[in-house]
Amino acid sequence: MNRAEADVDVLIVGAGISGIGAAYHLKEKCPDKTFAIVERRSSFGGTWDLFRYPGIRSDSDMHTFGYAFRPWDKPEVVASGDAILEYLGDTIDAYGIGDSIRYGQSVTGASWSSDDARWTVTVVDDASGEEQRYTCTFLCMCSGYYDYDEGYTPDFEGVEDFEGEVVHPQKWTDEVDYEGKRIVVIGSGATAVTLNPELAKKAEHVTMLQRSPTYIAAQPNRDAFAAFFDAVLPNRWAYALTRWKNILVSILLYWFCQTFPKAAKRNFLRETQRALGPGFDVSTHFKPSYKPWDQRVCLAPDGDFFATLRSGAASVVTDRIERFT
Repeated sequence: MNRAEADVDVLIVGAGISGIGAAYHLKEKCPDKTFAIVERRSSFGGTWDLFRYPGIRSDSDMHTFGYAFRPWDKPEVVASGDAILEYLGDTIDAYGIGDSIRYGQSVTGASWSSDDARWTVTVVDDASGEEQRYTCTFLCMCSGYYDYDEGYTPDFEGVEDFEGEVVHPQKWTDEVDYEGKRIVVIGSGATAVTLNPELAKKAEHVTMLQRSPTYIAAQPNRDAFAAFFDAVLPNRWAYALTRWKNILVSILLYWFCQTFPKAAKRNFLRETQRALGPGFDVSTHFKPSYKPWDQRVCLAPDGDFFATLRSGAASVVTDRIERFT
């Protein structure tokens, strides 16, 4: 790098959804400021480039997860990882952000000088191994909260005795063959709720093993309001209205759940029972000990998670793991 490339007003770390958004706002609102994005990976996207497990998708609606400045124009409320990656790539192209991204740059340190009022950021070029330095007056960390090298894995007793394959979703590759196999998915968060219906399409059977229940809500993957707004209004207006409608609904839902937790819990359990049928033991497997929205509620677009359980292709066990054998 020459000196001009290395000395910038703003250095953004990470070319995922946050880093790309930060770059847009700098270009639009601070056109006199210079900036660069350093990205450790060989491509943009962050989370949406890292995770490759079956069915990877957003766990928020795309009208609020997407950018306010760039309308999400697909009909799906919850989008696949590939669709989100395409959306990010189109955003980079539309606003000329690509030239500012430096790929294969691993940040190894950052120090602040009060005398100079500047950061010095040390990076290593992954291809050459060469150490380089950037200076900036503002350091914008858009690197997410995952450990990209090693996702968290509990220490299960006896796991070394297991003769099958143990796969962390963060390390999923196309070489993982699960067709016709019996699979246990440990956990019941957003990743598990995504994986279960997708794995069940090819597996002999999928069991979701959870230590404690999670609230899971079915939601149509087409927004009727968005479709109506799109039909009668310009795209940007329709997107803005849908975005604010969804934000307000989320605020009101959170307020209701926290203010009237017993009523909210009854409603969640009633809807879950309706989705699974009268014979399913909802009280054991879908009745958390905490109030709704004390933790995030998982989304099941078009109720796909519940449909898989009803079909018998998957099941739920609520218990603790003693050991692998």
